[in-house]
Amino acid sequence: MDREKDRLTGWRMARRFLSHDSGPFAQFVKYGVIGVLATCVQMVGFYLLAATCLKCLGADDWAVRFLGLPSVEVSDGVRAFRAAVATAGGFTVANIFCWIMNRLFVFKPGKFRWYVEFLMFFGVAALATVVALGVQSLLIKYFGMMTTAAVIVEVVVSFLMNFFVRKFVIFKG
Repeated sequence: MDREKDRLTGWRMARRFLSHDSGPFAQFVKYGVIGVLATCVQMVGFYLLAATCLKCLGADDWAVRFLGLPSVEVSDGVRAFRAAVATAGGFTVANIFCWIMNRLFVFKPGKFRWYVEFLMFFGVAALATVVALGVQSLLIKYFGMMTTAAVIVEVVVSFLMNFFVRKFVIFKG
C-alpha cells in the first residue's frame, strides 16, 4: 500500500513539475533542459544540411573525422556561405521546437496571439544571438579571451537574455 501511495505521490510531483504552475526554480530548470535539447536539435539540423545539400565541411573538420560525415573541397567563401545557411536552417528548426516546448512545459501562453508570440519569441532569439555573438567577439578581440571561454560566455548571455525576455515580456510568466 505504501509503495502504491509513494508511486502516486511521485507521479503527482512529476506532473506538478511539468505543469505551468511549478515554481520559479523549476521553471528555470525546465527552461535550461529545453535549451539543451533545442541546441541538440540545432546541431542535428546543421549537420544534416552541412553533410547533404549544403556541403560545407572541410576534410579537417572534426565532424568529418569523428562522425564520418562527407567533406567537400570548395573555397572558404563558399564554405562560409553554406555554413551560414545551414546554421540558419538549424536555428529555425531549433527555435520552433523551443517555442513549442516552452509553451507546453515552461511558460503560460496566451499573453499575445500565438503568431505574435511566435514572432516575438523568434525575434528575441535572433537578437540575443546577435548580442551574445557581439560579446563573444569583443572578449576575443579586445581581451584576448580563449575562444572556448568566450563561447561559454556567449551561451550564458544568450540563455539569460532569452529567459528573462520570454518570461517577463512574451509569456504570462
